[in-house]
Amino acid sequence: MNIHLLPKENSTASIWSSGLTYEYMIYPKTASYSDRDFVFRISSATIEQEPSAFTKFKGYHRYLVMLDNLLDIEVNKENKVYKKHEIMEFSSDDEVTSYTKGMDFNWMVSEKIRNHKLKLANGDQDCNAQIVFLFSLDTTVLKINEKPYALKPYDLLLIENQKKENITLQFSNECLYGILDF
Repeated sequence: MNIHLLPKENSTASIWSSGLTYEYMIYPKTASYSDRDFVFRISSATIEQEPSAFTKFKGYHRYLVMLDNLLDIEVNKENKVYKKHEIMEFSSDDEVTSYTKGMDFNWMVSEKIRNHKLKLANGDQDCNAQIVFLFSLDTTVLKINEKPYALKPYDLLLIENQKKENITLQFSNECLYGILDF
């Protein structure tokens, strides 16, 4: 089992059409965002323009969570509103336009991967997924099989669990909790 703590301040920033995107990780490490050959990508972005059209990524499922605001959005000409920290799921090939400024969390997963889930969780979680991550929404103490890790707001902790060992997670505050099996 490999554990990676990826602090917000170490994420790589790049420009997208409506703000900045901060890449925490791309998997596998040899993949390229521009080549769109990744299995998954975890990032956070600022939305600095209204309206703003989201970048399309054919062949990817996407999770998006607003970190600091509600989300007023149009998906394929249908208006929707999501509360702060409410999880939005959509195909990255959809026509998506945001009418909200703010900061979001993004997780893009190849549609070739069938077993993935993101939820808002607090307290204890037991799992044996091959990829497990926690994205802290506030200062959080996370224990993995009783070993503590300190996370600042918007830090990411990722566990590569290729042998599918049983993992017990305990965390002090609400986090975004994602799992993926290949």
